[in-house]
Amino acid sequence: MHLIMPVLEQRWWVYILRCQGDVFYTGITTDMARRFKAHQEGMGARYTRSHKPVEIWCQFGPYTKNQALREERRIKKLSHQAKEELRA
Repeated sequence: MHLIMPVLEQRWWVYILRCQGDVFYTGITTDMARRFKAHQEGMGARYTRSHKPVEIWCQFGPYTKNQALREERRIKKLSHQAKEELRA
């Protein structure tokens, strides 16, 4: 889903990482490549320090920061199966 946003508005993305142990991590960022690298190097979220990211499972956006935070919260409440179906 793409939204029309003002030029000065930052673009935020919601992403799901598949991590070791077949678990998911959901977050938001303005720079997916930089954030994924940080997760891989143990400099991202505490969760991904012990559950190493295997791949970017999927990403959604662009959003405003508030929209991204709401979507992240919604996705985090989903079951593992429901998260897998988001990519289908």
